[in-house]
Formats: sequence, structure tokens, C-alpha cells
Amino acid sequence: MNKFYQEINQPDAQINLAKAALYFAQVEYPNLEVDQYLNALDAIANKVKERLPNTFYPLKVIKTINQYLFDDLGFQGNSNNYYDPRNSYLNEVISRRTGIPISLSVVYLEIAKRINFPMVGIGMPGHFIIRPNFEDAGIFVDVFNRGEILFEQDCEARLREIYSQPVKLEPHFLEPVSHRQILGRMLTNLKYIYINCQEYAKVLPIIELILRLFPNHPLELRDRGLLYYQFGQWQQAIHDLELYLAMLPTAQDAEAIGQLLAKIR
Repeated sequence: MNKFYQEINQPDAQINLAKAALYFAQVEYPNLEVDQYLNALDAIANKVKERLPNTFYPLKVIKTINQYLFDDLGFQGNSNNYYDPRNSYLNEVISRRTGIPISLSVVYLEIAKRINFPMVGIGMPGHFIIRPNFEDAGIFVDVFNRGEILFEQDCEARLREIYSQPVKLEPHFLEPVSHRQILGRMLTNLKYIYINCQEYAKVLPIIELILRLFPNHPLELRDRGLLYYQFGQWQQAIHDLELYLAMLPTAQDAEAIGQLLAKIR
């Protein structure tokens, strides 16, 4: 975890998203060779560079990336097994060429960065897309759906599809997110996948990583405290749950957490 901490312990713009994502993957894959996957991203970017048109129009650049990533290499969204944890580990996404919206977007963002076509992540509710990083770009790319070009009204339609009901597209839904927020969202996805699978031993290191990104996040402290309780680590549980109540004394679950603390003591 030390390399992950070092990578995120700098200004957000300087965080290398691919490195940070590969470093946290080492929790699950201790023998992972980070440079192997960084080199793979370099190789993809070099192939894209060879195919770029002379005129660097955004739509032409995006079309070139799309053709190589999706048509030639076969990257795709994993609709059949969306909650497979491998979809959230960048090494697996690169190797298996399949993932979920945010992990595929990280691949795309890293390719775009390497060809000097900077893009940013857009963390819509329930879906993750990207866009070129210049003012009034007006276009978005849905990497999960083979790099489909979206306009604002399409983003609203996509939300309607996801939630199966009308969703008003709030302006902040399309605001760029930071590298820390992208990493946090990837880790949060993993956290809930492991919770749903009842693999609690894997949840704890994920929460530790989230807390490195967002120190003293009350909900993460609460969840870590509950895990410590499950594992019989009473003092650690008391510390986290007391801190949670001190930070959110009027939380909806404050009474239940207070009762649990009394039980532990």
C-alpha cells in the first residue's frame, strides 16, 4: 500500500491515475508488475498515435481511439458479469479487455493523455463517462458502450435508461471529477461487491485505501468499525464507532451504533 499512499500524497493533477489504480490492485494481486501494464498502455497509445489524422479534430481523435480500442483490440463493457471484482482492477481490465464504465474510462483517459489529447472523467449518478478537457466541449464519450458519442440530452436519456424512470439532468452531474474521486469510486465499487459476496476480509483493506484518499470520512470509519466488531477487534471498533458518532451525532443510525458500543464495552 505504501506506493499507493505515495502516489496520492501529492496535488491531484499530478496523481498518475494508472499507477495509483495498479498500486491498489496489488492488495489483491501482490505479484502484480505495475510496469508491465503501464507498458501495455504505452503500446496502445503508440498504435493510436500512428493512426491519428493530420487534423487533430476532437471527433476524429475519438473515432481513431475507438476504432483501435474496440474494433481492433476488442475492449468491451462486461454486461454479462457486471459485478465481477476483476472489472474494477486495472490490470485485469487491460488483460481481459473488459470492464465497467469507470475502469474502462481509466484506460481511455490514460490513452488520451499519452497522445496529448487530455480528457476528464464525468461521474454521473449510476454511470461514468468522459469528455475532452476543453471549455464548452459539448460532447461526451460513453466508454462502456464502445466509445459512443453523447450530447447533453443523450446523457439525460442514458440516466433514464439506467434508473427506468425520468431523471432530470442536474448541471453538477456533468462536472469533471478529480483523480482522487475516480480512485475512490473504483474502490467503493469493490467495497460493495465484496460486502455483497460476504468477503469481509477483503473489505477491510479496501476501506483503508478509501480512508487514505478521504481521511476521517465518517461513513468509512463507521463501516471499518463494524468490520472490526465482526472480527472481534474490540478496541479498534470502539475507536472508529466513537469517532463516527462524534462526527455525526444526529445520524439516522446513531442510536443503533450507540447500543452496539454499549454492548462492546
